[in-house]
Amino acid sequence: MATETAPPHTPPLPRPMRADARRNYERLLAEARTAFTQHGTDASLEDIARRAGVGIGTLYRHFPNRTALMGAVFQGEMNALLTRSRELAKAPQACTALVDWLRAIVHHASTYRGLAQALMACSGDESSELSRGCRLPLREAGSELLARAQQTGAVRPDVVIADLMQLTNAIALAVEQSPDDPGAGGPAARPDLHRTQGAL
Repeated sequence: MATETAPPHTPPLPRPMRADARRNYERLLAEARTAFTQHGTDASLEDIARRAGVGIGTLYRHFPNRTALMGAVFQGEMNALLTRSRELAKAPQACTALVDWLRAIVHHASTYRGLAQALMACSGDESSELSRGCRLPLREAGSELLARAQQTGAVRPDVVIADLMQLTNAIALAVEQSPDDPGAGGPAARPDLHRTQGAL
């Protein structure tokens, strides 16, 4: 007699937000984006909540910690960067595409003061919201561009995407700390992989 197997467990779908909760969520994101742009990613969460017209408890109900809020704020930029990576994956020059991608990462990471340092800090914690929502998707997209460049012989086969991502964050951090230095974010400071295989 055949034994019956239990049907696979399907987790319940998340409940949609009520209209007022959705409004609070959107206001918090808008105020956080403004605060992070003006004051850096260590901006006061209490001030963000106050400017959004809610209590700090409401902020924490939507975003349990600072990195969760940062991940939500940067989601739009992440989507744009991932879209750009898919476009560059079709570019005729694989090494140029990789360099353009890394430059886009530097530009993004230096937009918000403290973001580059936060991305570097979460490199060893793949469970954090910032790592899951930002660093890991970017690393996966960059891995594909790197592999394509390596297949052409333009980049050494022992170069790994983790090192390149750390390099871009370090450059972004240098740009952030020298905002008045016109050379800090110039071509000399950006990842330059336009070399022969022997150079990388």
